[in-house]
Amino acid sequence: MRYVLEGSIRRSANQLRINAQLIDTQTNAHLWAEGFDRDIGDLFALQDEITSRIAVALNLELIGVEAARPTDHPDALDYIFRGRAAHSMPPTPDNYASAISLFERALALDPRSVEAKGRLAITLTARVLDQMTVSRGTDITRAETLVGQVSEAAPRSALAHFAKGQLLRVQKRYAEAIQEYEAALAFNRNWVHAWGPLSECKFLTGSIEETIPLVEQAIRLSPRDPFIGIWYFRIGRIHLLQSRTDEAIVWLERARGANPELPYVHSNLASAYALRGEIESSAIELAEARRLSLDGRYSSIARLEATAYHGVPKIRALHEATFFVGLRKAGMPEE
Repeated sequence: MRYVLEGSIRRSANQLRINAQLIDTQTNAHLWAEGFDRDIGDLFALQDEITSRIAVALNLELIGVEAARPTDHPDALDYIFRGRAAHSMPPTPDNYASAISLFERALALDPRSVEAKGRLAITLTARVLDQMTVSRGTDITRAETLVGQVSEAAPRSALAHFAKGQLLRVQKRYAEAIQEYEAALAFNRNWVHAWGPLSECKFLTGSIEETIPLVEQAIRLSPRDPFIGIWYFRIGRIHLLQSRTDEAIVWLERARGANPELPYVHSNLASAYALRGEIESSAIELAEARRLSLDGRYSSIARLEATAYHGVPKIRALHEATFFVGLRKAGMPEE
């Protein structure tokens, strides 16, 4: 047995304190530890919350540990772990390229690996969604082929449904993507990264009131997640679109602090700062969004409208009333 999870539970009146730690039995090293203080309340709900938090945290920790293990002759599984570790880093073009390369090495060793195909498809679509690719069409076409193979080989797996959801989201088929994310969560409630995309699709199809609670669920499950900057952004954007500019800036600045490489965080900050009258700061953020985005979408209002989808009519109207107004004030030209 390579790893052991141990812990303790202490009770005081209606409060529980739970401590858990993960130990590498080969080195006796403590790889992870966390404490949870909760009101007893609903014990079944508490049990679900704690076990989910631990499962998500251990998944992230073990990926990193296994990926870092030295090996003279790595096999496909070694490359899959390394690819997952690279994809678990905050999104950047280099991190995406590294993960893709590692999943490709896994497939070279095991061309039938469903895991490698699914993870590669997810990574290809993710870098398109994060505006960090110069080969958008090629990435989408390749992901489409991989998703088809994974769905045929493992139709009842969370991996297959999540990969298909990501592909559908890239293709702007948001209502269909919702069904796939929900199916992924039905198979694995601890697939934490399904909650964020599910919230995005709900938002773009008009269910704006569902967005923040879904993102908050992801944050509860994985409060130190490498993708937390994206989750902070989604909360900030809702505040921006609903004209709560000060709250939007708080969340968008958190997103920028968690991952300064996301161009859409800077574009939304540019809009928010401009709406608050901070024109100099907004111009700086707009310049950064333009620098980071690889498809030139922030060069003009017309280009942004042609490149990005801003939701069903009622969501589009919110963008027009806030986001686009702020970008114009920040200095973005019409053409």
